Amino acid sequence: MASNPPMDLLLLHPPSVYDFREKSILYGPVSDMVPSSVVFEIYPIGFLTIAGYLQQQGLQVRIVNLALRMLTDRRFDVPAFLAAQNPRAIGIDLHWMPHCHGAIEIARIAKQVHPGVPVIFGGLSSTYFHRQLLEEYPEIDFVLRGDSTEPPLHQLLSALREGGPLDGIPNLTWRKDGEVRVNQMAFIPQTLDYVDVRPELLIEMAVRYRDFASVLPFNGWLRNPTTMVLPLKGCAHECVTCGSSAITCTHLTLRRRPVFRSPASLAGNLAAIGRFSRGPIIIPGDLLQGGKDYACAVIDEIAAAGVTNPVCFEFFDVPPIGFLKHIDARLPNWSFEISPESHDHPVRRAMEGETGYDNEAFEAFLREALDLGCRRMDVFFMIGLPGQTYESVMQTVDYCEHLFGWSDARLQCFISPMGPFLDPGSRIFEDPARFGYRKFAHTVEEHRQLLVQPSWEQILNYETEWMTRAQLVDATYDAAERLNALKLRYGRISARTARGVADGIAEARRLRARLAASERGELDPADAERLRGEIARFSQSTVCDKRELFWQRHLMSFRLPAIARVAAGALRG
Repeated sequence: MASNPPMDLLLLHPPSVYDFREKSILYGPVSDMVPSSVVFEIYPIGFLTIAGYLQQQGLQVRIVNLALRMLTDRRFDVPAFLAAQNPRAIGIDLHWMPHCHGAIEIARIAKQVHPGVPVIFGGLSSTYFHRQLLEEYPEIDFVLRGDSTEPPLHQLLSALREGGPLDGIPNLTWRKDGEVRVNQMAFIPQTLDYVDVRPELLIEMAVRYRDFASVLPFNGWLRNPTTMVLPLKGCAHECVTCGSSAITCTHLTLRRRPVFRSPASLAGNLAAIGRFSRGPIIIPGDLLQGGKDYACAVIDEIAAAGVTNPVCFEFFDVPPIGFLKHIDARLPNWSFEISPESHDHPVRRAMEGETGYDNEAFEAFLREALDLGCRRMDVFFMIGLPGQTYESVMQTVDYCEHLFGWSDARLQCFISPMGPFLDPGSRIFEDPARFGYRKFAHTVEEHRQLLVQPSWEQILNYETEWMTRAQLVDATYDAAERLNALKLRYGRISARTARGVADGIAEARRLRARLAASERGELDPADAERLRGEIARFSQSTVCDKRELFWQRHLMSFRLPAIARVAAGALRG
């Protein structure tokens, strides 16, 4: 295979489990509430800000979604692909722990193929386990800590290229003479306007390397071209299971309060995306964390920029009605998602702390949004919360029926397990017994071993004093089955979709029983091989049809003339 031109940084996104194509793992519904599949092939938005920032500094960066390439092409050969690359450095994300198996295996292969090329890890999980990663995995050379690493990464790449010292590079963990060194966490930017997500960069990258498939965000993105614009980093809320909560950020990234993009910068990013795509744009993180004036200013800037894409907001708390009216008066196509976690207020308060809202306020907010021009409302509930019993989970499904009873098809409800892992650094991860949890994995390697267990019941790194892992699985399937029937009854999904989900849940139950029999040695080799193939077919859209998460597709989702102009410019360059 011919070698590609030199590049300063090759950014690789790993699958959750490296050899998922060879293993028989019943992953269950752990990815049903996100656009990606069970291999979590959606790469972090930080890849785009890193690539854009480094390009401004004159460096060449390539993004390769290895997880997606492996998922969509069973013949895709990772070692051969890496051998054809010519990078000066390799970056691998370990942002959340479900990637810890794939990330380290990809690092191992990269080091075998390019032994002299430094391998750099980054992300929140890398930050939490930075010492352990360097102490236990020789294939990893550097870890950049924190939620903002673009300038420190540039400094590191420059020092490696020029042979300069590493001691002064902020946020860097590294080795010297076999000893792990931890530099000061000194880069904690107080604005996010120094970086941007440039959508044209992916087009240029695809043309430069003649590789369109590697830059796609997730499987099915061309049918559902959803994009995301990050308005802030850090959080003002204190959800006890979150690895990016206020108290977690204080310790992990040393960020004591959220930092925001300016309204003009954020709106400019949406407008840039809108030049290439008509697809929905999600703004996660709840703008109201910056105060109502900030949130309203963002809405005003988006309107002034002429953005016509569907815009979806995330709310962490019940928003003021005046803010909803402000959105509705200025944006022609807006939606939102909100995660009350449970209908049960004591459970919600145990999860979210003092900010937990009551159902009366929640329903008043939903009714107001229905009266306005809101196009879509996605309400997410969770299984595996503090204080939550099997009975409470079933009552949450009853509450979904209550919501369906007085709303229309714009309001949709979802329920899924919290998992597969407790977030490192979260209050529950740090002190599980205090919150009624039992934790089954503490180290990186323990998490890696869980990921290759035969089913998601064994993959879960926790259970609670109210539900064992087996009971969490039972509650998930039972709740999903009932909610699926309610969605059909209240016109949220078609009969065909409902049948597909019901069949998937029933098959998942059967596979679970057969896996247990296989572990006991009760299946002959032929049955075991058939089981492997069946598991591969029933590891997605278990508790809902993933298409329920997607917006209505536009006839022409992409603005082809604008894309063609960028591609032509990249060819000339």
